[in-house]
Amino acid sequence: MVGSASKQPPRDAPPAVLVTVVESEACHFCVDAHRVLVALAVDFPLVVDSVDIRSETGRQLMARHRAVMSPLVLIDGAFFSNGRLPRRKLAKLLRQRFGTPTGVQSARSGGTHG
Repeated sequence: MVGSASKQPPRDAPPAVLVTVVESEACHFCVDAHRVLVALAVDFPLVVDSVDIRSETGRQLMARHRAVMSPLVLIDGAFFSNGRLPRRKLAKLLRQRFGTPTGVQSARSGGTHG
């Protein structure tokens, strides 16, 4: 069907990255992490799973990865960071996996932290 409104990734495209964010209440680093992920999701296929630190799963993940601060961020189940999300490091990882997007400006507009 020509002109389908469905936006499907190319068949040879890598699968979306699963980003798990273990977050706590009233956590400004958690809010910042979600802002960064929303901006990066414009250019890269991300699936974000938020987990409350007070839940059984949240406590288990924090203990397993020995995270000392929230948010704990996992990329495809592997430890990526805890505390302030290193946005440039994450953008670099995504560029390595998917290539440089045409709208790369959103990945760079997150400031100088990371």
